[in-house]
Amino acid sequence: MADWSARDTASTGLRISKSALEAMKAQASRATPEECCGLLFGDGSEVETAVPTANVATDRLRFFEIDPQALVDAYRAERSGGPRLCGYFHSHPNGTAVPSPTDRALASADGKVWAIVAGEEVTFWRDLPSGFMRLSYTVNDR
Repeated sequence: MADWSARDTASTGLRISKSALEAMKAQASRATPEECCGLLFGDGSEVETAVPTANVATDRLRFFEIDPQALVDAYRAERSGGPRLCGYFHSHPNGTAVPSPTDRALASADGKVWAIVAGEEVTFWRDLPSGFMRLSYTVNDR
């Protein structure tokens, strides 16, 4: 397993709205024991909203797959002036809040933010060509 120490954390960090953070935790709690998933909207340095989507994976106890129609709809809305899709979230109900080997294998290196919820812990990662980089974050009170 990779060592996710402080040296792997981006120095600039991320801002997230309190409501988005709470929405991810609530969705993870509702979905347990299955993994939840959803979309993050913002500008890439700030996550303003988190929108749950259906997990269409065959084995939702161990994997997540965001409903492809939700992704298509999000990109269409963005092209029409709607909110920018800046990332994704999912949960690890029986694990830790770090990218799993499956997460790393399926990542697209598109620079998007990934949030992982495990219990009350939420971590944020940037999906880069070199792999996931952990992001520090602060919570905005909105």
